[in-house]
Amino acid sequence: MVRIEEGDRVRVVTLDRPDARNALTLDDLDALGTAVADADAPVVLVRGAGDAFCAGADLTTVAETAADGETAADAFVECGQQTMRRIETSDAAVVAGVDGAARGGGVELALACDVRVATPDATFAEPGVTFGLFGAWGGTVRLPEAVGTSHAADLSLSGRVVDAETAREIGLVSRVVSDPRAVADELASNDADALRTLSDLLTHRGDPAERETAERAAFADLLTERADALAQHRKE
Repeated sequence: MVRIEEGDRVRVVTLDRPDARNALTLDDLDALGTAVADADAPVVLVRGAGDAFCAGADLTTVAETAADGETAADAFVECGQQTMRRIETSDAAVVAGVDGAARGGGVELALACDVRVATPDATFAEPGVTFGLFGAWGGTVRLPEAVGTSHAADLSLSGRVVDAETAREIGLVSRVVSDPRAVADELASNDADALRTLSDLLTHRGDPAERETAERAAFADLLTERADALAQHRKE
């Protein structure tokens, strides 16, 4: 579920499935992309309800997709990639306010935003490798751009969890703050046209579709190979 709070200068988009740590289903992905892309406000703040920012893809959706075969796996990843591109290319300046856990697709959601800030309680991980997958909603494209190849490889190949201060040190977030809304309000105090132009110039550096196509195909192969294991993981 995606909840929208409208304001003159800031639209707040909240992932509102706290019992599922705000994991994203296909419907959630579509609603999230629309909520950000259709904003009239010059700034959008994306956040999560409860004690997590976003746990990534909903495990039930992942397991069902794996069971349905490679075509379904490819379509699932493409849906996630399209959502992240809609966020990345939104006219608004998009702020990811990470409070609590960001895992897998949650990290990729943050990476698609223009500005990433974290509270002291935020943690980050790309844990896909620990169960034979990897982040395929643009993760292999945007993570190296954000933190450099060495840090991207460390996070992706280890699956380790890093805290907010480490995330700031490596460039995954720009600030550690008590209230991400204050950052959104700070941005929104500036000229709306300048915000839109700067957002485009600073972060929209060409079409990542070709690299994402390769990423999607590789992920679909892995996902379909691991359908049984994923179904068992879900039961546990």
